[in-house]
Amino acid sequence: MRRLVLVAALLAACGVASAQDMLIRNATVHTASARGTLQAADVLVRNGRIAAVGNGLPAGSATVIDAQGKPLTPALFGGVTDIGVEEVSGESATVDNTLALGANAADMQVRPEFDVTLAYNPESILIPVARVEGIGWTLLSAGTRAGGSFIGGQGGSVRLDGSLDAIGPRILFVTLGGDGANLSGSSRAAQWMLLDQLIDEVRGRIPQDSQFALLTPAGRTTLAKYFGGGGRVLVRIQRAADIARLLRWSKQRGVNIALLGATEGWKVAPQLAAANVPVFVDALADLPADFDEIGATLENAARMHAAGVRVSFSQAGDASHNARKIRQLAGNAVANGLPWEAALAGLTSVPANSFGVSDELGTIAVGQRADLVLWSGDPLDVANVAQQVWLDGRAIPMRSRQTELRDRYLHGDTGLPRAYPNDAR
Repeated sequence: MRRLVLVAALLAACGVASAQDMLIRNATVHTASARGTLQAADVLVRNGRIAAVGNGLPAGSATVIDAQGKPLTPALFGGVTDIGVEEVSGESATVDNTLALGANAADMQVRPEFDVTLAYNPESILIPVARVEGIGWTLLSAGTRAGGSFIGGQGGSVRLDGSLDAIGPRILFVTLGGDGANLSGSSRAAQWMLLDQLIDEVRGRIPQDSQFALLTPAGRTTLAKYFGGGGRVLVRIQRAADIARLLRWSKQRGVNIALLGATEGWKVAPQLAAANVPVFVDALADLPADFDEIGATLENAARMHAAGVRVSFSQAGDASHNARKIRQLAGNAVANGLPWEAALAGLTSVPANSFGVSDELGTIAVGQRADLVLWSGDPLDVANVAQQVWLDGRAIPMRSRQTELRDRYLHGDTGLPRAYPNDAR
């Protein structure tokens, strides 16, 4: 008995309920798969995995949860963020998302072997904030800055379940165009020159001991994987002309790319579709933030989708602290012409397929992790909320620092200062 009490106390301290076999009955199940949306359907979960999806499923010994017809989706993708690798941008000890070994912008250090996931903190205060809003996973970004390189390094997918390690393959981050020019001799033309030099190094056409060599032995090994077409390269890029040039370069060199940003992607949508390149856009980017984004439009996602491009979402600014707002991006894309099902796919199956984790995440299907969200209504309408989130079939406590602050200050005058917690009043 004492041991059981201790286990219960430890679980309570962790703030996460244990996995349970459960049957979510009578839900509007948005599978985000070829099965589409199922009405009055059931989802059976056993041992943290989805065991069955259909109508009238027997519960057996599983706990039954009545969804009352409400929407059930996979846990959502939170976009490309720095959650867990940057807590407070102004406090250097909490910033681990970039590498800068060079002295300044003129001393570029190319270290593609840099793996930002090794700095991930699963206890980041940002995680519960995103999780209670239905966000179940994110792609950690490897950023760029002076003293680093326009090749930022590697990021990876992390589930917001408290796990320490990333899942799926690593992703190489590259910044091209105006944002990368400051890291390549103040010229976007130099980026193509340097990229070709890096390929020459990887393929041994420039000796390791050459005075012009940019890569370490580990860097050569890392880039060989991506430049050989075996790994995904996520390129931050905005201008249509740069995107067109990137498509040509990646085809000639056999590099498997995806785009991040692509504010002017709609201008080259047929080429993107023909190259089967997924694009992660900020659907609220309707004004030019700089000269690379003159063609910004709220219809960017819809126009690319209409041309056959796989579209997903990511926020351009403060994506980590506002990961929960990615639903707002998707909803606005729908308001500007993107079909609803395509928008949901952009939050689920498209990122899962793009980043090599679709065998675990992104759809409601047999064998997938039971990372699920039950919503009060349409999940793309910010007037609705996540009523319950499950990760691996575990019911996640629906509280965060924000909810606790809300509860602290939403009270009447008790005669004590508002900073006092509820149990003291």
